[in-house]
Amino acid sequence: MIVTTKKHVLLVTGLSGAGKTTALKTLEDIGWETIDNFPIRLVERLLKTPPSRSHGDADPPLAIGFDSRTRGFNHDNLIKGIKKLQETDNYHISMLYLDCAGSELERRYSETRRRHPLALDRPAKEGIAAERNTFDSIRRWADHVIDTTTLSTNDLQKRIRAEFSLQNTETTTVTITSFGFSRGLPNNIDLLFDVRFLSNPFWDPDLKMLTGLDEPVGEYIAKDSAYAEALDKFEDTLTFLLPKYIKAGKAYVNIGIGCTGGRHRSVHIAEVLSKRLHGAGFSPTVVHRNLTSRPMEAFEAIQDLNGRNKGI
Repeated sequence: MIVTTKKHVLLVTGLSGAGKTTALKTLEDIGWETIDNFPIRLVERLLKTPPSRSHGDADPPLAIGFDSRTRGFNHDNLIKGIKKLQETDNYHISMLYLDCAGSELERRYSETRRRHPLALDRPAKEGIAAERNTFDSIRRWADHVIDTTTLSTNDLQKRIRAEFSLQNTETTTVTITSFGFSRGLPNNIDLLFDVRFLSNPFWDPDLKMLTGLDEPVGEYIAKDSAYAEALDKFEDTLTFLLPKYIKAGKAYVNIGIGCTGGRHRSVHIAEVLSKRLHGAGFSPTVVHRNLTSRPMEAFEAIQDLNGRNKGI
């Protein structure tokens, strides 16, 4: 949720193919004024320009998209420009960086038959690597990072709406993300709960291909002797901490629920915790990062902590 007395300017960037166009269109849908591929060196001049007549008397927050194709792009000059803008008293400047795994970007370029802007006469893989190297220092400056590797267009739209919606009341956006440790930690997690100690449905042949959204999987997990107490303690921790974060003015709280593969235990626990938090007066958004990932027995065997380990 974006709440500020200063005019908010969001710089939207990231790897080509990671979702910048979708992000800007979604921001426009929820009330932002958006401009794509605008030279950063001209931003100061842009900020002095009156808003479009299409917005009436309103002066909406501004989102500016740029990437390696933007005219005059230079990452060193860009960082200097951002620093200069952040020193301006009348504006709140922040950056959204859209990241994505190289293999997924290759797949997207292959499916759309588009050429990567930095590899017009070379394999897309080389252009992706070159662009990632160029943007590495810029990514470290980002206030918000969204990894779109496992996100559909609809998923990304939901994330943008959840994090950048415009409201007149002060609030905190709470997101619960289920994931698999075998596929890496999500970005920007504030509170992390590891549920690999619970019984793993993966090793039941009847449940292996199901997910934590299926009732039989939830019933299986709930039979674990630690299940009820663990959920109560998770809920107690969150209902204690979330009001503290809200009082402190924290705009986003990202809660991670991790199991091994991210398809069974973490999904179920995330859903149950979301319902409990709704009952306590909060409105969390739930994201299942690895719900559609392919089951990986090798990873389950190595990382499963519940005593059913295979091959250890």
